Amino acid sequence: MTTISVNSTTNEEIAATEAQRYRALLAAARGLVRCDAAALLRLDGDVLRPLAVDGLNDETLGRQFPVASHPRFARLLESERGLRFAQDCGLPDPYDGLVAGQPGILPVHDCMGAPLRLRGATWGLLTLDALEAGAFEAVGPAQLDALVALVETGIEAAHTIQEMEARAMREQAVAQALRSGRGATRELLGSSPAMKQLCSEIDTVAVSDLTVLLLGETGVGKDLVAQRLHARSRRSDEPLVQVNCAALPETLADSELFGHKRGAFTGAVQDRSGKFEIADGGTLFLDEVGELPLTVQAKLLRVLQSGELQRPGSDRTLKVDVRVIAATNRDLPAAIAQGRFRADLYHRLSVYPLVVPPLRERGRDVVALAGGFLEENQHRLGARNLRLSPAAKAALLAHGWPGNVRELEHVISRASLRAFREQRRGARWTAIEPHHLALEAAAAGGPATPPAPPAPVPAGQHAGLAGPTGGTLRAATEAFQRAWLADALARHRGHVANAAREAGIDRSNFHRTLRKLGVPRPGGTP
Repeated sequence: MTTISVNSTTNEEIAATEAQRYRALLAAARGLVRCDAAALLRLDGDVLRPLAVDGLNDETLGRQFPVASHPRFARLLESERGLRFAQDCGLPDPYDGLVAGQPGILPVHDCMGAPLRLRGATWGLLTLDALEAGAFEAVGPAQLDALVALVETGIEAAHTIQEMEARAMREQAVAQALRSGRGATRELLGSSPAMKQLCSEIDTVAVSDLTVLLLGETGVGKDLVAQRLHARSRRSDEPLVQVNCAALPETLADSELFGHKRGAFTGAVQDRSGKFEIADGGTLFLDEVGELPLTVQAKLLRVLQSGELQRPGSDRTLKVDVRVIAATNRDLPAAIAQGRFRADLYHRLSVYPLVVPPLRERGRDVVALAGGFLEENQHRLGARNLRLSPAAKAALLAHGWPGNVRELEHVISRASLRAFREQRRGARWTAIEPHHLALEAAAAGGPATPPAPPAPVPAGQHAGLAGPTGGTLRAATEAFQRAWLADALARHRGHVANAAREAGIDRSNFHRTLRKLGVPRPGGTP
């Protein structure tokens, strides 16, 4: 067995040190040219990502800027030595409303920038912005060239140090961002202590082949954690295959995971590879693993133990090399006590458990995340410069976020649409205000708290609840679940999505639980 020794410097510490280098480099640039804001943006494919900002709001670091959607950035990247935009330039400025320390959202009046190159290739951009018209008139070509040379030298030094540290730790650096469709894949964002701890844990276990169990509430971003684990592993060049176990019909779960042989069952007209075979050499992410049927759990355990599987209908044993990452929002020890989950499988999955923190424990991360979602909605709607007002930021920070990052995404999407419909013709920016967010916490003036669970209700108290009422633990548990679910539906007047949110599970799982326990759904059907 090969042993990998890692020095005392963690990946997270290296990343933090790298960020400090870029901030210091930016501060030096501002010392040469007087301005109100400056930024270093790295070009990653067709997207510019801010690495360091000085004088811009912290939400800027959560944004990604597709070059095709920002013509000023495109002009700067195409320029040979950089340029200054004319005062009457009609191109939209991506920094309008993002300059820090202002009483309100104000536009930028003077802008200039230059492309940065590293080892013969375009690395990104340096941008400088001022609120005073004509602030950059005294900056001539020679001064701009000197400024660019200074920054490029600093970037070269930062990259050399980073490569030396990476070699010392014997880790594979993954620079290629995952893409899906025309946009960039989302990544884990946040600088709160909870997220720094999580990222440190991710980087610790990613370089191994240990099975990881991701634990956390619905909507915290467990899929993004799985993507980061895969991207920083030795399997990063191999496929990452994701399976939503909650969406697998019980009759087809076996075939989806392990494949099948032609004629294994009605409708099996040809051989089919399962997700384990497709992920061979790479990573398999089993989301909502707690929803797998017990029969499939037994086969999953065998694969984890031996790396061998059999397609249904075949006697042939197949060997696979797959790193498994599983995720759940369920209390698996409680499910084991109820006989719904295998204890031996739980121990195989939880070799290295990671708890993904809820959004309410992540402090100002909510502002950076909101900035990213605003950027996405801005381009989706064709809106100009969606910005959070100070009151809106305060409302976001005060909210309790029972639905976590997914709730934040939906809140920002709705607010963007409302603000866009109210946008004044010709306005250079659109402010997101608290009434666009429509957060109850903002109106109450304090953080929202998840609803307390109701007191136990005896089985059979609600009409239409039929089920076992014997003395076994499982019977008592199911009776309590029926009563609790019926009460939740009644409290939310039959609104399944709200009841599911209170129960802490997604809507599809909520429907499945209603059906399994025989609880009437809205409309009177079980």
